Amino acid sequence: QVQLVESGGGLVQPGGSLRLSCAASGTIFSRYRMGWYRQAPGKQRELVATVARGGDTNYADSVKGRFTISRDNAKNTVYLQMNNLKPEDTAVYYCNGGPVVGTTGVYWGQGTQVTVSS
Repeated sequence: QVQLVESGGGLVQPGGSLRLSCAASGTIFSRYRMGWYRQAPGKQRELVATVARGGDTNYADSVKGRFTISRDNAKNTVYLQMNNLKPEDTAVYYCNGGPVVGTTGVYWGQGTQVTVSS
C-alpha cells in the first residue's frame, strides 16, 4: 500500500519560512515525478511545484524565486522549502506522486495546513 505523509505545516508570519516534507512508502519512489499542490478555501487545487525523477523542477509563477522543491531518493522524501511567505500562500498543501494519470500522479497525501498571517 502506497502512502504519502506530509509534515511541516503551521502558522507563520508574512516574510517567514517553512519547510514541508513528504515521506513516501510502499512504492519505488525514485521512479516517479513528485510534486506539491495546494488548495485554498473556495479555490481549486493548484500546482505549486514538481520535481522529476532526474531532478528537473517546475514551479508555478506565483512561487518562483521563493519556493524550492527537492528530493532525496535515498530517504524516499520530497521537500518544499518556502521562503518569503505571503498571506496568499495560505492553503492546505498536498504531496503528489506515482504513475501519472492525466496531469498528476495517482497518489496523494492527506495534506498539511500552511497559514501565513500576522
